[in-house]
Amino acid sequence: MGGTSEVISTNPVPRGAALAIGVVLAGVLLSVATVRLSGVEVRAPDAPAVLSRDLRFEDGPAGSVLVLDAASGRVLEQVEGEAGFLRGSLRALSRERQRRGLGSGPAFTLTQRADGRLTLADPATGERIDLESFGPTNAAVYLRLLQAPLPPATTSLSVTGTGPVATAGISPSQR
Repeated sequence: MGGTSEVISTNPVPRGAALAIGVVLAGVLLSVATVRLSGVEVRAPDAPAVLSRDLRFEDGPAGSVLVLDAASGRVLEQVEGEAGFLRGSLRALSRERQRRGLGSGPAFTLTQRADGRLTLADPATGERIDLESFGPTNAAVYLRLLQAPLPPATTSLSVTGTGPVATAGISPSQR
């Protein structure tokens, strides 16, 4: 047995490589923080609109939500029951309106884009929700409203709700 001994390294990554990785990670974190804190919005430009409709939402009878075509004032649909996604998305937008003291104000704009994206925008606050981000089933709730035919002027559904609100059946405690 000779007098040679092997040196076993417990650090499998060379010191220089670890230092380089650390510098790159710090640079990435600093770059992301700079962009986020600057307020610059980083997003792909919107594709052209292929279909758009201005909608108003009102509280209807028995806790339903009336969806009205803003241009004509006609009821497109009366949404009954839980309608979780519709109520939740409206709650998000109406909360911002209430925070700014705007009330129900202008109609919301529902837009289908050439690339298939579907957005619900609030012109009063500048907020918007990219509906396709929540999956095809949830986006279909709004796509149905966008494609709904305008009912005849003599509709039997009367608007007897509590007036124009953007809160869609949200109790005051949830606002």
